Parts: sequence; C-alpha cells; structure tokens
Amino acid sequence: MDKALQPDFTYEAGGLAPYASNPAASRGRRFAEPAAPTRNEFQRDRDRIVHSAAFRRLVYKTQVFLNHEGDLFRTRLTHSLEVAQLARSIARPLGLHEDLVEAIALAHDLGHTPFGHAGQDALHDCMAAHGGFEHNLQSLRVVDFLELRYPQFDGLNLTFETREGILKHCSPANARHLELAEPGGVAQRFLTGGQPGLEAQLANLADEIAYNAHDIDDGVRSGLLTLEQLDAVPLFARHHQSVLRDFPTLTGRRVLHETIRRMLSEQVYDVIDTTRAALQALQPASAQEVRRAPPLVRFGAATRAQSDELKRFLFRELYRHPQVVGNTSRGRQVVRELFAAYLAAPGEMRAEFAERPDRERAVADYIAGMTDRFAAREHERLTGRSLWP
Repeated sequence: MDKALQPDFTYEAGGLAPYASNPAASRGRRFAEPAAPTRNEFQRDRDRIVHSAAFRRLVYKTQVFLNHEGDLFRTRLTHSLEVAQLARSIARPLGLHEDLVEAIALAHDLGHTPFGHAGQDALHDCMAAHGGFEHNLQSLRVVDFLELRYPQFDGLNLTFETREGILKHCSPANARHLELAEPGGVAQRFLTGGQPGLEAQLANLADEIAYNAHDIDDGVRSGLLTLEQLDAVPLFARHHQSVLRDFPTLTGRRVLHETIRRMLSEQVYDVIDTTRAALQALQPASAQEVRRAPPLVRFGAATRAQSDELKRFLFRELYRHPQVVGNTSRGRQVVRELFAAYLAAPGEMRAEFAERPDRERAVADYIAGMTDRFAAREHERLTGRSLWP
C-alpha cells in the first residue's frame, strides 16, 4: 500500500462527539412539529429532501456535461450522492452526526439552475436589478418556500442545522435581508464572522473533494482530458505513477479509476487527521463552541495547495474547453430568452408562479427549478428555435 494512503488512526464506530450537532439539542424548525417516533430530527430532514421534487429534478441538471452528451456523465444528482458518501465516510471517525451531514450534502445543490454555472450566471444577470441570483440562497428558498408538500406550511420545514449547512455562501446584502426575516437565524454568521456546525463545514469540503475527482473522470471519458495532461498536476501524477508501479500490466479505465480512488483516499485521510488535530487543540465542548471558533474541518496545508492546483487545472483545461463553453453558452442563451419570454407572458408559467405579484423573482424561481431538457423544450416551444442539433 502507498505510504501516503496509510491512515495514522484506527476507525471506530463510536458515539456522537460532544462537539457534534445533536438532534436532541437542535435549534428546531421554523414551524413546530411533534417528534417522530422512530427517527431523529436529522433523519427526518434527510428523508424529506430525498422525497422532494427538487431532489428528483437534479437527475437532469448539468454538472459539467449536458444531459444529452452522454448517459454516464455526472449530473447534479449523482454528484450530490457522491458528496454524501464522502461526507459520511469522514463524519464517522470524527464522531459527527452522519444523518445531518448526509442531509446537507443531498440538499446543497437543490437551487442550481439548468445548464450548470452558465445558467446560474445568466439568471443572475437577468435579476441584477431585482436582487440577483445565488444558487446557495436558492437552495434555501427551495427547502423553505418552494417545495409544496405539506398542508401546514410551505417548504420542507427542515431543522436549523440542516438549513445553515445548505446556505454555505451568502452575499452581505442577502444576509441582511434574511436576518431581518429571521433574527439570529441561518444568515447571522455571514454578518458576524461565525462558522456553521462541523457537519456543515464537512459537507462543504466533501463537495470540493467529490467534484475535483469526478470531473477528472468525466473529462477523460469525454476525450477532453488525457492522462498525459493530468500528469502535470502533482496530486494526480503521484498516484498515477504509484498505480503504474503497483500494477505494471494494468491498462484502460482501471488505471484512471485506481488513480482517482487513491487520490480520494489520501484526501479523506488528510481531512480526518487535520480536523482531528484541530479539534484536539481546541477541545470544543459543544457544537455552539464550534460556531465561535475558526474553521476546523480542513485539509492540511500541502493537500490544500495541491487541491487548489488541481482546481486551477480543471478550470483552465476542462471548464473553459471550447466544447464545454459552446454548450454552456447555448444554455446561457436559453435561460436569458426564457426569462424575457415569461416576463412578457407570465401565463406561460405554471399557475403558482404566474399568479405571484413578485414577477421577476417568480420567473427566476420557475426557471431555476427546471431540468436541462425541460428548459430546452420550453425554449423551443416559446421561441420556435432549437439551439441543439
């Protein structure tokens, strides 16, 4: 086994650590509900997310490659599942609450638009005079307002701890708006400089680990990246060479898969080691103490630098590849033209959006909830043009 992959601790499925989020001590839900007889509060959050329409729609939302480009490329749904798996793998040896970290991971992209970041940027431009558009804030809107499943309230009525993890970024202007509506709530930390709970910190870092790894896999599968290109990235090259040393006759995709597996293992062990050391140094006695501390779930310095270098490589060689940019540019155009069409004729939207008085935000909510293929079909219906062959 590669020395870099050998953890310096043993895994034990112990109980909840004192610094973990405890469902029995949750800050609760926006609308009070009786406790469930067989599930803790974070389990209920996870289950509500999995059964939501917004979660199902993630299966046809772009990660990097549009849905029609291939059946095996990641979507927002498969990405979220991979984030949840990595987050749970790290949560257990740290004594964190696995149900909570899974709930946050599964919900973190619920507010993403069709066509990935290009769609988000286009919608932000359309909403520039009306408060803009942030996909993290939109994810919170989905679980707080836009899911319509229960007779007593809008949204999923999730716990504070899940909601604070979903809102991992927020502009000061939006944070002030949220704070007015919910004093001391999920946006307060963006105004005071505090941190979320450890489960939220972990879900955020697991997101980065997951997309770096699976974007390599999808990039090679698409033919836009080669192993020779990736060997210029130290984090990849080191494990690629160790695979070739250990399995000199190995060929094809098994080489790539084993390289990525070793990369993931090293990063997971590094996060556990580094976070455990930070927790041992600080000795937080509660989840609330964690919120007053600096970020504690993190990479070591060397792994942080290597992950950043990999992100820069992927941005330059994959996300800005002409083929990817060409497809996402079409997605940007679809979003812009849909926004203009619905603004001019709101009756083309579903009734619950068409009848809202906040016209621009209603249009943004409607478009953000679309899958790639529904947005493309709607665009063709409303404009008479198809932007994809």
